Amino acid sequence: MSTQELHGEVILKFEDVSFEFGHNKPILHEVDFTLRRGAKVTLMGQNGSGKSTIFNLITSHYKPEFGKIHIQNKLTIATAKQVIPRADLHLTVKEFFEKCFKHKVYDIEPKIEEILEVVNLKAPFDRAVKTFSGGQQARLLLASALIQDPDLLLLDEPTNNLDKEGIAHLTKFLVAYKKSCIVISHDAEFLNAFTHGVLYLDIYTKKVEQYVGDYFDVRDQITARIEKENMKNAQLAKEIQENKEKANFFAMKGGRMRLVAKRMREKAEELEEEKVDVRREDKTIHQFHIPVQEHLVGEIIHISEFFIFKNHKKVARKTNISIKKKQHLLMVGPNGIGKSTLLEAIASGDAVGSKIAPGIKVGYYRQDFSTLNFEDTVFDSLMSVMDKHIEQEMRNVAAGFLITGDMIYTKIGSLSEGQKGLVALARLVLQKPGLLILDEPTNHMNFRHLPVIAKALSDYEGAMILVSHVPEFVKQIKITEVFNLEK
Repeated sequence: MSTQELHGEVILKFEDVSFEFGHNKPILHEVDFTLRRGAKVTLMGQNGSGKSTIFNLITSHYKPEFGKIHIQNKLTIATAKQVIPRADLHLTVKEFFEKCFKHKVYDIEPKIEEILEVVNLKAPFDRAVKTFSGGQQARLLLASALIQDPDLLLLDEPTNNLDKEGIAHLTKFLVAYKKSCIVISHDAEFLNAFTHGVLYLDIYTKKVEQYVGDYFDVRDQITARIEKENMKNAQLAKEIQENKEKANFFAMKGGRMRLVAKRMREKAEELEEEKVDVRREDKTIHQFHIPVQEHLVGEIIHISEFFIFKNHKKVARKTNISIKKKQHLLMVGPNGIGKSTLLEAIASGDAVGSKIAPGIKVGYYRQDFSTLNFEDTVFDSLMSVMDKHIEQEMRNVAAGFLITGDMIYTKIGSLSEGQKGLVALARLVLQKPGLLILDEPTNHMNFRHLPVIAKALSDYEGAMILVSHVPEFVKQIKITEVFNLEK
């Protein structure tokens, strides 16, 4: 951090803040941290640890059970959420931006135009929000926070669904941003471009650890700390063992030596107290395998025609793509060209010019998780995709995706976005599809899970169509053909 940022005034302070969802679900326990004016920090932690909850506490959407949150007087705060609320999808672009302000803003159109330029999006003011692609909606979310020009900007997974160009635009904006910012993200390269420090929410202790430096600095500090704690405990364990052995030796001698033995045991107990709890790392999902539908032969899907969107108009294009077993197609193109629209049409069987062979089971991972019923419990959602409803098999698969304990009886709608993603992956394993269609499967995912997911997709033996804007992820997957919608 620069000298100015280190000595900037404190604009936000969490003091012994505790918060829980219901009686048995503690999220934060006596959390302390501060944010200074001009600081740009990353908020990190495992999926479901409570990062979005911290944002809701900052915006007063939630109130702490205990402790205090001190926010500087008249500090303005704006949030760019992970997804557009379902209730807002029917709004026009103009109505969507008008809703960002508590009071009516006159002559708002030039402001909207200016902010859409910042996020590199051309959008007619009368167009409905729901008609935009996932990447375009991500830009609208971002713009809805930026248009408020807040003192504190809260960004929740802002790179999700953004293409390379969109991430570059956002990075440039944040590097130049003069005010304070807290970002939740799992994109290390993006974060390292502007981050001064990291707030790390530990899912085990429910506390926030505050670090100076970028993501890689923090990773190195945590690794060094674990090594130091392990070494200290190993040294103490050695001393404890020596004291116990001496105590046993002197106790055997009887008489006054029993007193020496007692002192030795007390010393061993004191050393036990000195042992530290070694910081536990975030859990990673287990290695998994997506079983393929039996008796797959010949062509699984053929695409002869498709539609793209050019200047907001639908344009037909011809192609000749045939995908068989063990063939993986990567679909590429900029935000808004129609990748998600095409995937949805193919998955539903409604795509003009696309034909899936009869009897093929389609496993579809949607970036907005709308294939999941948010009212279902995780238990019901997982059981519903199985041919044979074997509960133990389902629970074994769920556990591999860190779905354990009470989480299995939780409604899908109450899960974090990252946890919804894990449920969607578990469903694919239980479904055993012949055709896998994946739309941005890295969104909202803890970075530790990504190599595991990449390996499972690379090893998948059915036909696969993948859309992903994360080059590092795609690099780890066996791709047999690239389908560029722009060419």
